[in-house]
Amino acid sequence: MNSLFPSNPRLYLWGALGLLAILNWQQWMKDYPPPQVAALSAPASGAPAPQAPSGGDLASHIPQAAPAAGTAPAAAAAPVAAPETASAAAPAPAPDVHVTTDVLDVTISTRGGTLEQVDLLAYAQVKGQAARVRLENHDSDATLYQLQSGLTGPGNPAEYPSHLALYASPQSQYTLRGAELRVPLTWTGDGISVTKTFVFHPGQYAIGLEYQVHNGGAAPWVASAYAQILRNDPPTKKSMFNVDSYAFHGPALHDGTKYRKLDTDPSKDGHLSIEVTSGWVAALQHHFVSAIVPPPGAPWHFNLSAAGAQYLLSATSPPQTLAPGASATFTQTLFTGPKLQAQLKATSPELGRVADYGALWVLARPLFLLLSWVHGISGNWGVAIIFVTFLLKLAFYPLSEASGRSMAKMKALQPRIKNLQDTYKDDREKLGKAMMELYQREKINPVAGCLPILIQIPVFLAFYWALLESVEMRQAPFMLWIHDLSARDPWFILPAIMAVAMFVQYKLNPAPPDPVQAKVFMIMPFAMSVMFAFFPAGLVLYWVTNTILSIAQQWNINRRIAAAAASKRSN
Repeated sequence: MNSLFPSNPRLYLWGALGLLAILNWQQWMKDYPPPQVAALSAPASGAPAPQAPSGGDLASHIPQAAPAAGTAPAAAAAPVAAPETASAAAPAPAPDVHVTTDVLDVTISTRGGTLEQVDLLAYAQVKGQAARVRLENHDSDATLYQLQSGLTGPGNPAEYPSHLALYASPQSQYTLRGAELRVPLTWTGDGISVTKTFVFHPGQYAIGLEYQVHNGGAAPWVASAYAQILRNDPPTKKSMFNVDSYAFHGPALHDGTKYRKLDTDPSKDGHLSIEVTSGWVAALQHHFVSAIVPPPGAPWHFNLSAAGAQYLLSATSPPQTLAPGASATFTQTLFTGPKLQAQLKATSPELGRVADYGALWVLARPLFLLLSWVHGISGNWGVAIIFVTFLLKLAFYPLSEASGRSMAKMKALQPRIKNLQDTYKDDREKLGKAMMELYQREKINPVAGCLPILIQIPVFLAFYWALLESVEMRQAPFMLWIHDLSARDPWFILPAIMAVAMFVQYKLNPAPPDPVQAKVFMIMPFAMSVMFAFFPAGLVLYWVTNTILSIAQQWNINRRIAAAAASKRSN
């Protein structure tokens, strides 16, 4: 029986951790499958080989108006060719409008009112250096990232102020100096006048977008508002030396009820076209996001198109008809910035899901809120990590106590177990029977300590993801040599402390009966400390704190068990 049911509860714990690792790997492969190479086949006789649309094609796509009720959905996107002449004349020049707030440095092109460059003034690319984090940009084809918007409709594309149309701006520079900054762009054509206004507020990464439309023509005019994210987002090579490389990069949406990370593979979400009420679309990366949030209550059409590493994610409003002489307003909200939970929630109730806490987000979000509350009191994220780890340990103390008592009793039996192993070293069946009789006499269940530990694992994994994915802790200092909790310890002091602490914890627990297993467990603290050496210092601080608290608890339990045994013998 011993061969089927090992006597050391930690074996069950490591088995459970191994199972969780396998499940995590399977989910990872599901979320981030390896790139597939399409099989090459010979084209039909005389036919050209099929070609994927180029990035230029995606850049010129204008979404069709959302289909009317009872009609078939429109195609995901309709390409609009740039005007051509016999001499292929270049398009008219489109000056940029430069907008500065206390948190954003934005370049808006008058060609469609596209957000062509967005720098986050409060976030350095590398701590201590001048370069800021840049989201939207057209620095190169490899980093192309734009937030386009405009009006579209069933008529001639040239009759609409799409993201390809040329707007006019009253000035080229704007600076936020009060409670609100409005940046207007104007367009006119065939009796239609449109004022497209971007609205900025202090400290906010959400940008309001309004269209004031007046039909001065003699015929009704039908239009839909749209916004879309064009991004070149090639796969990132995974590396244990770069935690950012494991974060999800790509498009995502909320369909009003469910959050979805999208796969741009043509066989999956590469040609997505759905109608959504009270949802949003977004382009995700580690710690930062760009999102389009339509007003709630109306059915908007969401589309995703992909070409190689590039994708185009769009949201289009229901069509609205303006009678001659009538006016209308179209609104939506753009978000481009860090995944700050408070601002995301204020923009849309479920937009906070872009902080990718994984399958355990139901647990991770409350843990982050607890961290934020403690940080509000202490002003230091490192102190918040230590205190919340202590609170979690306190909350699970009864379960940890049960596990610890089982461990302590098992440790007290080690000499007798060793004696049985020596006695029955050539007969495993008798050894198993003798050990089970020993457990029964001492009223010990060798697996009693496993269940309490297993119950705690999801909570601690959720806390791990809350620490890893929360931008609030990006480049946050702790104390002494730890100047950035989101980067590795520069002197590897915390990983060294972690190795010592885990080794002490190993010595406090009963050794596995198998000598090979005992050596593996002895090496484990050092192996884990080497792995954690390249993790963010905040995660290592959490693990060190949790291990030290576990040592204190187990030492106290061992002391009480030993005292009780000594008292029993003396009586």
